[in-house]
Amino acid sequence: MKPEKLYESIGAIDEEILERSEKHKEKKRRRGPKWAAAAAVVLAGALAGGILLQPGSSSQVLASCAVEAASYPEMADYPNEDDYINKTTGTFDEDKFLKDYNAWQESVDAQKQEEGYADGLESFFIASIREFLSGKEGNRVYSPLNVYMALSMLAELTDGDSRQQILDLLGIEDMETLRNQAKAIWNAQYRDDGATTSILASSLWLDQDVDYNSSVLDILAENYYTSSYQGEMGSSRFSQAYQDWINEQTRGLLEEQSKELKLKEEDILALVATVCFQAKWSEEFNENNTSSQTFHGTSQDITCDFMHSRNQGTYYWGQQFSAVGRALDNGGGTMWFLLPDEGVSPEELLEDPQVTEFLVNRDTWENSKYLTVNLALPKFDITSQMDLKEGLKNLGITQVFDETAADFSTLVPDMKKIFVSQVQHDIRVTIDEEGVTAAAYTAMSACAAAMPPEDEVDFVLDRPFLFVLTNEDGLPLFAGIVEQP
Repeated sequence: MKPEKLYESIGAIDEEILERSEKHKEKKRRRGPKWAAAAAVVLAGALAGGILLQPGSSSQVLASCAVEAASYPEMADYPNEDDYINKTTGTFDEDKFLKDYNAWQESVDAQKQEEGYADGLESFFIASIREFLSGKEGNRVYSPLNVYMALSMLAELTDGDSRQQILDLLGIEDMETLRNQAKAIWNAQYRDDGATTSILASSLWLDQDVDYNSSVLDILAENYYTSSYQGEMGSSRFSQAYQDWINEQTRGLLEEQSKELKLKEEDILALVATVCFQAKWSEEFNENNTSSQTFHGTSQDITCDFMHSRNQGTYYWGQQFSAVGRALDNGGGTMWFLLPDEGVSPEELLEDPQVTEFLVNRDTWENSKYLTVNLALPKFDITSQMDLKEGLKNLGITQVFDETAADFSTLVPDMKKIFVSQVQHDIRVTIDEEGVTAAAYTAMSACAAAMPPEDEVDFVLDRPFLFVLTNEDGLPLFAGIVEQP
């Protein structure tokens, strides 16, 4: 499709879409759960000789650049019980509350998928977590689901061996299977009800001077909820729209990282996938129990605020680790904390087959006991920035980075030598008493962790630790290592 035809289709952007967009943004301003995480993966496609690329977008400018607009499912707001109490009489309107609660539950149930919708992805999740969290220093976070969606969309733009390498890494046989699975994962993960936010957003940014296969944009919108935009690469206007889109989708959590992001003149396309997650603990930490404590970091000791709780829960252990989980409210998922034994590094723990088995099959894990868990967890706000290019090459995806071999003919039939120049992965995770807490790893004992002798255990995350945030169905949304809160 030629640029002028694309712009003709923009010419009369549906006012209803714009109005719905404004209402959607207005709705979001009311939310502020205290556990928050955001991630962005940016794949930049450049002509041979081009260099990197990165994420962003805006309202009026966005509308003028829109080629294909994705439509998200409508969700009923989660009812807050306080809103149903008459301020004058103090009576509770139970009928209205139950009506609104049932409407909310119906909208949640509508997003549920058939059992087994994500079968076969375990090997990708484990291999990529190991690849992107190992061999680095400092805090690091990786979003397996975010990268899965980015790679799935990249497969739609490519063909031949470039596409096949992506399918092989994801463990998918064909594109139809990939589309069905990606759509199911997107819907299962989607939540935007005023209490919990979990959105896998994506966008494709196209150069106005290049002819694109418009049917690909339709496929992206239908199966991946991807919006497409076209404009002048290298212009400040298009770059600003690009940055604004990232900031809007990640609720401003990655605003500092996005400031330097620009669409360069030599760029042909940019594919951006983001994930924004905000949720509250199902049982919040009491702020009165938060106290200063020493965290023994990799390079130095620091003093930081630790949250404390005492709850009945399941304690897990393996040969080199112990673990507990903490639930998020309204089916938002679970945050898992894995604590390595003393003398065991985070990288060694990631390579431990028992840890892999635990992450994949927690429900059937035998070494567990229901008891009182005294949890001490540091509050943290960590940021991680990675270029995934070399890691993806190590995992078998090489052709899309090779200007002589990359095949983007599905999207751009008449142009050769388009290749991916950068895969930027930026994440920020914050937690406090109200929100989710992240798992950590701490060096414990030199020997294997054993079943606790009593019916109570102190689980103190005062050293580097590993955390994994899973959704209600157990899929890993975030995995990370905290070396310094």
